[in-house]
Amino acid sequence: MSGPDARAAILGSVRRALGRGPLDEAARAALDERLARPAPNLVPARAALPQEERVALFTAMAEGVFATVDRVSGAAAVPGAVADYLAQQNLPPALAMAPDPALDAYPWADRPMLSIRRGAAEEADRVAVTGAVMGFAETGTLMMASGPEHPSTLNFLPETHVVVLPAERIGGSYEEGWAHLRAKGAEEGGEGGDGTGGFMPRTVNLVTGPSRTADIEQTITLGAHGPRRLHIVIVDGEAP
Repeated sequence: MSGPDARAAILGSVRRALGRGPLDEAARAALDERLARPAPNLVPARAALPQEERVALFTAMAEGVFATVDRVSGAAAVPGAVADYLAQQNLPPALAMAPDPALDAYPWADRPMLSIRRGAAEEADRVAVTGAVMGFAETGTLMMASGPEHPSTLNFLPETHVVVLPAERIGGSYEEGWAHLRAKGAEEGGEGGDGTGGFMPRTVNLVTGPSRTADIEQTITLGAHGPRRLHIVIVDGEAP
């Protein structure tokens, strides 16, 4: 069983466990209205900034949670910035890169010492390079959407995650990211999980800094459940 039949069976099991039957007409209409016109949640005042100040706040917030940030001017500078970061961290110049056409806009061939494999992460990979849907100045968070162009394994398996993020994709708050995904879904069409006919990714990951925990004696430990390094390359200029 797969597709709509499987979804109906799973939701039916949940309804039975909760002792709920089918929605009546009024409840169904209210639900459809809420899905069609989702109301935004509260947005912190610190996120309502001009674009340049958003980039500065995003950088400060990301660095405050142990990410590192490099800002470059134009697409041509990206491969050099990535290669320099790997050298500074004494990491091999071997990249597991997302098969995202947007990443093709950067001239990776200018750094022939970089070895690039496109696809999902594998056990031996130490460095992943991906893009991101958006970054949010609110908390220095990155939004990652899964799909053929961005396997989610790249976000979690390699010990170092490098994210190439055009500056114009840094918004103020999370709400802008969800609005962006809904707008994209409306453009691409397809059947979404909310029943409205709009596409939504199977998985959306919100990443704030490298993986860390303080479970052991309340001492921060990086890389406990994912990458121990998160490096963000912010690119000024038009996004690919």
